Amino acid sequence: MQLSWENLLERIEHCQKCTLCSGIHNKVPGQGNTHAKLMFIGEGPGADEDMQGLAFVGAAGKLLTKMIGAMGYTREDVYICNVVKCRPPHNRAPELDEMESCMPYLREQFLLVHPKVIVLLGATAAKAVLGDHIRITRDRGKWVEKKGFYFMPTYHPAALLRDESKKKDAWEDLKQVMKKLSELEEKDDALA
Repeated sequence: MQLSWENLLERIEHCQKCTLCSGIHNKVPGQGNTHAKLMFIGEGPGADEDMQGLAFVGAAGKLLTKMIGAMGYTREDVYICNVVKCRPPHNRAPELDEMESCMPYLREQFLLVHPKVIVLLGATAAKAVLGDHIRITRDRGKWVEKKGFYFMPTYHPAALLRDESKKKDAWEDLKQVMKKLSELEEKDDALA
């Protein structure tokens, strides 16, 4: 199978691999720059995202937009998606089988975007991508290199809205992301 956005988005739109697809308004595959050097991954769509078919457009999304802006980017510069592409009922965390059903789509998004850095927003996204051993309070701010990608786990914007004392740590994590992107660009320039 040839990788293409058209093929991927069509398969997501028609996916019925798990029960999450029943009772939703829209699939939420993700959006942004499909060749971005920076990618953000959350756990799953909420009510606002389900209604609009776009990732991170509710209150947490507004905060994420501010965080991206503070890094010197716009939402159009980055790619934003979630582990699962359908809203879990009552905004609960996606279950293991639901995440496993969507993981092939997320892997294809990695390959199609091919970002230099991927920010994992919250424990659910970090565990889904890096493994169940990840603990967000312990492992946030620590780089993980896996299959040629650099991953930075940090707090989900919704957690920052609930507990503003975590914002300082999240900003430190994002400063590391900016530094890593700069280092990787310098390395690319040196090889050019």
